[in-house]
Amino acid sequence: MTPTRDQIRQAYVAACLGEIQALKPGNVHRFADGHRMTATQFLDSAEISADPLTDPVLRVGRRIRDAVAVTREHIGTNTNLGILLLCAPLAKAAEHSVPDLRRNTQLVLDAFDRDDARDVFAAITLAQPGGLGSAEKHDVSKEPAVGLLEAMQEVAHRDMIARQYVTGFADIFDIGLSAHATAIARQEGGMWPIVFVYLDFLSRFPDSHIARKHGAATAEKIRTEAETIRARIMEMRDGEEREKLLLAFDTRLKDGGINPGTSADLTVATLFAGNINLVLHNRGVNG
Repeated sequence: MTPTRDQIRQAYVAACLGEIQALKPGNVHRFADGHRMTATQFLDSAEISADPLTDPVLRVGRRIRDAVAVTREHIGTNTNLGILLLCAPLAKAAEHSVPDLRRNTQLVLDAFDRDDARDVFAAITLAQPGGLGSAEKHDVSKEPAVGLLEAMQEVAHRDMIARQYVTGFADIFDIGLSAHATAIARQEGGMWPIVFVYLDFLSRFPDSHIARKHGAATAEKIRTEAETIRARIMEMRDGEEREKLLLAFDTRLKDGGINPGTSADLTVATLFAGNINLVLHNRGVNG
C-alpha cells in the first residue's frame, strides 16, 4: 500500500520520539539533557517539522529548508538539521506507489537538481551547525553550481549524512535496520533495540559531528571506546547495570562537550525507514 501523508507523518514523529527515549551516550535523551539543549526541544522539533517534511507538493530540498526554518523560528537552535537531511528523501520515497522503500529512495536521490541544492544550502546556512566552516567547492554560503547529489559527493568521504545521499542510504538499509532486527531477534525489549542501533553506528564509524568540532583523532577515539562499551553491553542482561555503564560514558562525553550527533541522526533515519516499511507491509507504525 502507499502510505498516506498522515501515516508518513506519524512514522516520522514516532522515530524521533523513539530516539529521544533511548539512552544514547553523549546525545540528548530522556535520561539527561546536554549541550545546552533539552529532550523537550527535540520532541517539539519533531512535531513542528513534520508538516513541511511530509508536504507532497514540495520538492525534497524545499521540505528541508521549510522544516529547518520553522524549527529555528520556534526552537531557536539547530536541533534537527541532520535528521531532516536524512528523513526528507525517505518521506518523499514513501509516497511512491511501488512498495519498495530502498528502490524509491534511490529514485528520489537521482532526481535531485540545482534547486534542491539551493534550498539545502539555505537550510544548512540557517541551521548553523557546529563546526561547519567553509569549503573550497560547493560552499553552502554561495549559489550552488551543481545539483544536490554532486554537492554531496564532494563531502561524502568525511560526512556520514552526505555519504547516504551517494550510496542510496546503504548504511540505513544495511547497517541500521540490520542492527535493529538483530536486537529484536535477540529479544531485546524497550529502548534497547534503538540503543544498539545507535551504538552500532557510533562504534563502526568516526562520528562526523565529532570530527567537525573536535578533529578526526577524537572521533576515532570515541569510536573505539563505543566499540568496547557495545561489546560489554551485549554481554550484560541486567538493565540497570547497562544503564549505569552508558550513563557514565554519557557523562564523560558531555563533560568534554562531545556530541555524537550524526550517529543519533542516523538512528532516527533508521527508525523512520523501519516505521515506513511497517506501513508498506500493512502492519502500521506500532506493529
